[in-house]
Amino acid sequence: MSDHLDAYATALFEVARAEGRLDRVEDELFRFGRALQGSDELRATLTDQRVPADKRQAIVEDLLGDKASSTTTSLVSFVVGAGRSRELPGIIERLVARAAAEKGKEVAEVRSAIPLDGDQQERLAAALSKATGKSVAVKVVVDPSVMGGLVAQIGDTIIDGSVRTRLEQLKGRL
Repeated sequence: MSDHLDAYATALFEVARAEGRLDRVEDELFRFGRALQGSDELRATLTDQRVPADKRQAIVEDLLGDKASSTTTSLVSFVVGAGRSRELPGIIERLVARAAAEKGKEVAEVRSAIPLDGDQQERLAAALSKATGKSVAVKVVVDPSVMGGLVAQIGDTIIDGSVRTRLEQLKGRL
């Protein structure tokens, strides 16, 4: 199973790199993967084998439309058309890790209540690199449940500076 996902991730990675769009495609795929994981309805539709493959591909194309590059749309459509929608999050995770490794970095997935701009992401990457001793590529997931602050995961390391966690710790002390 893992080899299978790696093979797809490698193929998508090579196409994006060959087209000179690796950074953009990798970022768009990451966002699509998170959207897919966050929507039971979308996941159910894209993995339903009773829905013809061309219809599932049309859904992807409509959904990504002007939000993603044609390369990203084509790659997701290809995986969906091949009947591998269920494996998309795993394929994307491997592609993102490979793209980061290509730059000598590890992926730092950061959950924030609000979007972070480029400057904030750069400062955060520098702080996480200093804290962990690893060079990191920051991927931000907007997650209102953190309430404020951030939760960062780099490999098995989790740094939780969220307001939600601080409130829970306060409750525990009272």
